[in-house]
Amino acid sequence: QLRLVESGGGLVQPGGSLRLSCAAVGSSLRHFTIGWFRRAPGKEREGISCVSKDDDTIYYKDSVKGRFTISRDNVKGTVYLQMNSLKPEDTAVYYCGTDWSWPCYSSSMPLLSDSAYWGQGTQVTVSS
Repeated sequence: QLRLVESGGGLVQPGGSLRLSCAAVGSSLRHFTIGWFRRAPGKEREGISCVSKDDDTIYYKDSVKGRFTISRDNVKGTVYLQMNSLKPEDTAVYYCGTDWSWPCYSSSMPLLSDSAYWGQGTQVTVSS
């Protein structure tokens, strides 16, 4: 049974940076496309970035494009989200998620069901 674990969240000032990590327990992430999602207070969960299992397709939501960078290290079995130039509106709980045969397209990021594989989330707070 695949279980995902996020880490790297915290409190940062506007304009600051954080790097989130997503690792797997029970299987290897190298078999999966991985997505990063976030849920801000009072809002729906949104997909912000994904990377295909072969690292040949990447997607970014417009609101994070140019500031966030997704990458993966299939040797270490970890997917990262480097977040720069953080804004208060980036404040949210960040999750990584995946499912069998879940795709990542360069132009869009498909929805991921609640029954898919999710981590427990890591809080990112951007505030002065």
